Amino acid sequence: MTTIGALLAEGTVRLAQAGIASPRADARRLLAHALGVAAGELPVRAAETAPPGAAAAFLTSVAARADHVPVSHLAGFRDFWAHRFVVTPDVLDPRPETETLVAAALELPFARVLDLGTGSGCILLSLLADRPGATGLGVDISEAALEVAARNRAALGLEGRAALARSDWFAAVEGRFDLILSNPPYIAEAEWARLAPEVRLHEPRIALTPGGDGLGAYRAIFAGVGRHLAPGGALLLEIGAGQGPAVAAMAAAAGLAAVSVLPDLDGRDRVVRALAGLR
Repeated sequence: MTTIGALLAEGTVRLAQAGIASPRADARRLLAHALGVAAGELPVRAAETAPPGAAAAFLTSVAARADHVPVSHLAGFRDFWAHRFVVTPDVLDPRPETETLVAAALELPFARVLDLGTGSGCILLSLLADRPGATGLGVDISEAALEVAARNRAALGLEGRAALARSDWFAAVEGRFDLILSNPPYIAEAEWARLAPEVRLHEPRIALTPGGDGLGAYRAIFAGVGRHLAPGGALLLEIGAGQGPAVAAMAAAAGLAAVSVLPDLDGRDRVVRALAGLR
């Protein structure tokens, strides 16, 4: 029989030997998931004997993590903003830096929001959960992603306020919105081979890169945003490293006003914000 503390130590060593960047943090999350407890409970339960089934499940997940399967795929969820979201290999794993996009959106007035490339739905659903009077539409080209978003919508009880539809950007979208936002694929083709295996091998390529210079999704968005952004409305787009000037220039060229680039908590350019109105 093995104690919880000994299991955690073993898992940490195995992940460190496999070259995982955060071995103890990942081992803690996987062990807490296997035991069905909060990670914060592990220190006070370290001397307890781990149930055999939980121990076996933990060591199986550690082996998968050592093979660079993301923790969120093994646990089946990712905590983002104020909620827990189902995550599968069919959707982008929500990143903490994307919370910058949510925070910027919640500083604005909006009653109707459009989330382009909604994936797990984490952006749209986080906004609607924090803005009870608002409604929204999340679109994605992937039916599998929309199924994940629908599960998350149901978990948050937002079926009545969040619609989901299959669309290639604006192709199937009708009407105008006070807020349009997106975390589109923005990784350049030249960067693909340098991505961590957790990303490159286990997340949907379509949600990560449009190929080429990484700016193709922004070009598609700016080509259609004028028909769907309501007067006085706002557009918020997550961007990759070094893309702020190029995307801001696209926004200005599309006739949007008050274009600015917002940093994330690490001080890196993360969101381009622009408003409908006079140039």
